[in-house]
Amino acid sequence: MDPRRFVLTPWSAQAGLDAPSIERGAGVYLYDDAGRRYLDLASGLVAVNLGHGHPTVVRAIAEQAARLCYVAPSLANGGRSRLAERLSALSPWPEGCRTFFTTGGGEANEDAVKMARGITGRTKILTAFRSFHGSAPGAGTLSGENRRWPNEPGIPGVVHFFAPYPYRSPFHTRDAEVERERALEHLELVLTYEDPQRVAAIVVEPIVGSNGVIVYPDGYLAGLRALCDRHGILLIFDEVMTGFGRTGEAFASTRFGVTPDVITFAKGATSAYVPLGGVLLRESLASYFDDRVLGCGHTYSGHPLAVAAANAALDAYHDEGLFTRGRQIENWLRAGLEDLQRDSPAVGDVRGIGAFFAIELVRDRATREPLVAWQGTGSGVLPSLLKRLRDLGVYTFGRYNVLLVTPPLVIAREELEPAFEALRTALAELLVAR
Repeated sequence: MDPRRFVLTPWSAQAGLDAPSIERGAGVYLYDDAGRRYLDLASGLVAVNLGHGHPTVVRAIAEQAARLCYVAPSLANGGRSRLAERLSALSPWPEGCRTFFTTGGGEANEDAVKMARGITGRTKILTAFRSFHGSAPGAGTLSGENRRWPNEPGIPGVVHFFAPYPYRSPFHTRDAEVERERALEHLELVLTYEDPQRVAAIVVEPIVGSNGVIVYPDGYLAGLRALCDRHGILLIFDEVMTGFGRTGEAFASTRFGVTPDVITFAKGATSAYVPLGGVLLRESLASYFDDRVLGCGHTYSGHPLAVAAANAALDAYHDEGLFTRGRQIENWLRAGLEDLQRDSPAVGDVRGIGAFFAIELVRDRATREPLVAWQGTGSGVLPSLLKRLRDLGVYTFGRYNVLLVTPPLVIAREELEPAFEALRTALAELLVAR
């Protein structure tokens, strides 16, 4: 059956689709309907942190399905309460937090914004240009790149700013310290023009996700924290991708030692087995809603199957030491990808933390001219490269001139070696074709 006949695929021109039909997953591998195996080098969409078919999570879902598949979010549920308590213990706040559950990260970001506006009495929200926070009208407006355009004019009160990007500095420097200082000065200037007393929150990915896995210069996130404190602005970390072990800690806020006021999450909470997201709101802020109505609600908030999957996923993360295993994977990825960079003139930059890396592809390493202009034309180059990788037994994804390398946290070092070889082969062929 041709999937294009009845299914609309996200972010794609439908006529040009050419992807395998995946029917099974086991560990770090996917299998298509012809029995071909693919190493999942992307953890799905930076989500399947436990790999495919983890028995602890699968068993918990089955047991929950036999017991209770739905309960209205206005009613209490033991599994939901237990998960919220565990998330509070994982959070970076000594005071703890409360969780509002959603079905995904985009909803979580929209609800975090509503909470911030209610608590502060302010309306403006600042987010970075090179960011993605979801695709629905609200979260799509928060997003800073071209996936927001179909939502325009979008929701009011959202202002974008430039964040640091050391490899392609918007602040005209190749010095990381200067990049940090100029970026913070730029943001302070934007606030001056917007009136900081009207700004409810700054929403930021602690590491930029699908827009390039950009790691900010040391001190930038701490600078954001200080700036928000100075102006009474809430700092919201979008940890939809970075949460649940991806950076080598439960949350990137812990890895970087910077404490936000709000954390949004999804993806790795259940290893993507069942849709679940949420907002972690530090207790001193959550108490605001003790005698005020919380204006957020979803039919599937805290869905029992999702909660069971998340509680089981937390068991697996703890029992197998996976929250910190990303630090070990980081060493493997950095070594393998930097070897690739030395061998391939097409690799301009290798960057990442934990099990969260990206390769930036260039036409000229000296000038850093991108292989494909960001949000520009010629975007068929990357799909061709991704297809060739699938031919070689490796699945991953990327955008324009950036290829993501974000394997499951359960991957073994020897399982990565074929991926490095596939990347080496595909990039060599790309150079010949170019």
